Amino acid sequence: MTIVSTTEARISETGTGGPGEPPAALTAREPHVPAEQLVAEMVPPPRFDGVRFDTYIPDPAQPSQSEAVQVLSAFAGGLGGARGGDGRRRWFRREPKRTAAPGGPRGVYLDGGYGVGKTHLLASLWHAAPATPDRKAFGTFVELTNLVGALGFQQTVRTLSGHQLLCIDEFELDDPGDTVLISSLLAKLVESGVALAATSNTLPGKLGEGRFAAADFLREIQGLSAHFRTLRIDGEDYRHRGLPKAPEPYGDEEVERVAHRVPGASLDGFPALLRHLSRVHPSRYGALVEGVEAVCLTGVSPVPDQATALRLVVLADRLYDREVPVVASGVPFDALFSQEMLEGGYRKKYFRAISRLTALARDGREMTAS
Repeated sequence: MTIVSTTEARISETGTGGPGEPPAALTAREPHVPAEQLVAEMVPPPRFDGVRFDTYIPDPAQPSQSEAVQVLSAFAGGLGGARGGDGRRRWFRREPKRTAAPGGPRGVYLDGGYGVGKTHLLASLWHAAPATPDRKAFGTFVELTNLVGALGFQQTVRTLSGHQLLCIDEFELDDPGDTVLISSLLAKLVESGVALAATSNTLPGKLGEGRFAAADFLREIQGLSAHFRTLRIDGEDYRHRGLPKAPEPYGDEEVERVAHRVPGASLDGFPALLRHLSRVHPSRYGALVEGVEAVCLTGVSPVPDQATALRLVVLADRLYDREVPVVASGVPFDALFSQEMLEGGYRKKYFRAISRLTALARDGREMTAS
């Protein structure tokens, strides 16, 4: 993957954390991702490159997990299209004005808590779909809204309407503008015959609840939920199932030692990183951490406000997607968000971030051993 950046050439000259070099700083990076690259990169992230339905391990105590595998496998099998008169299979036969698949909605919606394997299943569906990679798309809800912002609504419709499948991870509506935008976009794509699949911690009819006056946009929200058949996936967070407690934060000196010892590591003060995130669009956070082998943070402290917290959630998602270990000093990750935040409308995002950062901190523990 090629990332165009105004500063990364300079970073490579001044040190990237290689052997004998000082660690790089994420705050020194100002990545730029061209709009056309946003489309090309709508594929499952590196963590989910190799996942398939048969690598998903259902919890025997949660039959909904095995059921989800069966339903999604059948859904993927139904995406093969029809054969034309010449006997050749028409994978991308267009079906104008079709708003539902035979016998039900034109999409599946995976609802469940953190760590039950929803993204694993969504990526498995993407891999199982018979289309070539340029005719199926996978991205987070934030990445989809960013794509519309970069290309414009009509161009996004034209770009995605030729696809067989659109997979949307972490589907959550945070403001009325997104509600109207995505409702309109998905309606257009369904009319073009695009199949939809999404994951979220919120049932389709509850999207936006607690974050804005969802009742004022009930028509759009109901329109969104009409596109999907909901599959509830129960279970515990697999990232912590039967595993020891996440490591306690380290001292600043230990974090700095790891950053200087591990090739490709970055080293940043947590407050400075939060300020930098406010100057980088969230659509570029993946590029921000591209090529980084470990993220080392000193002085981790509770985030000061909700806007900062939501930016941190996106960064945590991009680090988790790329399997980047985290080594940190300061407060534990479960103390990042205030009780008010954890009880508010974005609570599910914050709990997801805590879960993922805890898993990455566990991965980073091995780096402190020597």
